[in-house]
Amino acid sequence: MKTILIIGIGAGDPDYITVQAVKALNRVDVFFLLDKGRTKGKLRDVREEICRRHIAPGRVHRFVEAPSPPRDPRPADYHACVDELNAAKQAAFERMIADEMKDGETAGLLVWGDPMLYDSTIRNIEALVATGRHEIDYEVFPGITAVQALAARHRIPLNRIADPVLLTTGRKLAAGFPEGIDSAVVLLDGEDTFGRFADSAIHGEMEIYWGAYLGTPDEILISGRLKDVSADIHRRRREARQKHGWIMDTYLIRKA
Repeated sequence: MKTILIIGIGAGDPDYITVQAVKALNRVDVFFLLDKGRTKGKLRDVREEICRRHIAPGRVHRFVEAPSPPRDPRPADYHACVDELNAAKQAAFERMIADEMKDGETAGLLVWGDPMLYDSTIRNIEALVATGRHEIDYEVFPGITAVQALAARHRIPLNRIADPVLLTTGRKLAAGFPEGIDSAVVLLDGEDTFGRFADSAIHGEMEIYWGAYLGTPDEILISGRLKDVSADIHRRRREARQKHGWIMDTYLIRKA
């Protein structure tokens, strides 16, 4: 039997990791990483720093890397594209499990944020187990999400009293602000969709709390009335992406 630990490691700060996750790190014999290329080297650096900081001295472990499958950023069929990406990731994990693990060993998958929120690692391992080709057990450990980090860094609650808050994507928000919802947390927005709601004459007064690279030395925070800060967020986001080659950001948008 081989064991896979899917470990949420938080939104960027190596201290955004639970005691439970620290204990899980110290059970791991081999960490599997999907290499996303030179421009995203900082993502690997944070994972390695987490291991240095939280794994007990003398605890032997190793890292195994495989290339991260590419994804079309503007697919004609989004769901088909995601299915193909997940199939490729599943195949990469299966190769590493077959070739880089001995029976009885434990592997760790370090998932940015929390594996339950807009991440397919659980689905990939679940699908791999379902094939029956390997004897695998797996466990999941939660982490601090970008949503939690965003609220903490802006020192705000996400919802108003007795009101719901929606977690959604830029792709969904582009279809319009949801009926019956005052507050929405938006992830995976590569198109600055918030800008569509900056005209208060059409959409009413809106406010935004935006953050990028949360919990890292590159963190950027902007908040205020959407019509006042929309252009600044767009500019800072574009500059940061050009500087780093990638960006991870999220925001809370709500009716004022």
